[in-house]
Amino acid sequence: MVTLARCSIRGFLAAAAITAGAVAPRALGAQQSAPSLYDRLGGVYPIAVVVDEFISRLLANDVLNANPAIAGARQRVPAPGLKYQVTAMVCQATGGPCVYKGRNMKQAHAHLNITEREWQEMVRVFRGVLDQFNVPAREQQELVAIVESTKSDIVAPRP
Repeated sequence: MVTLARCSIRGFLAAAAITAGAVAPRALGAQQSAPSLYDRLGGVYPIAVVVDEFISRLLANDVLNANPAIAGARQRVPAPGLKYQVTAMVCQATGGPCVYKGRNMKQAHAHLNITEREWQEMVRVFRGVLDQFNVPAREQQELVAIVESTKSDIVAPRP
């Protein structure tokens, strides 16, 4: 298994781009814009590796699985499909070429009754996975901000 800990994000991007035939010549004099978060993360392959580990940890998490609605959803949604959808979503949200075609976060999570405690556990796991793969601090902050922007659609409102 390829891990980001064994290779730099930029090095992995270069290898993936060459492998995928995605290297294109730059126009002379073209303005260079700042690389997107997607590019700084290394593209879809490193994103998929991180998502794979993240979802695997969530699926086995005792705090999350104590919620009967979440545990039930684990039985209905195949892990590979969930990993694919989350990879596409992260790819798109970070400025990559992927197109997420799944349900919006409110629709996907409304029936799960996710609590603040469960949300915080998910964020803790996410940060742990980012640390495991040596994602730089700036990119971690941007990724966590993207995740945090979905909180109001995911955490069930309390009366």
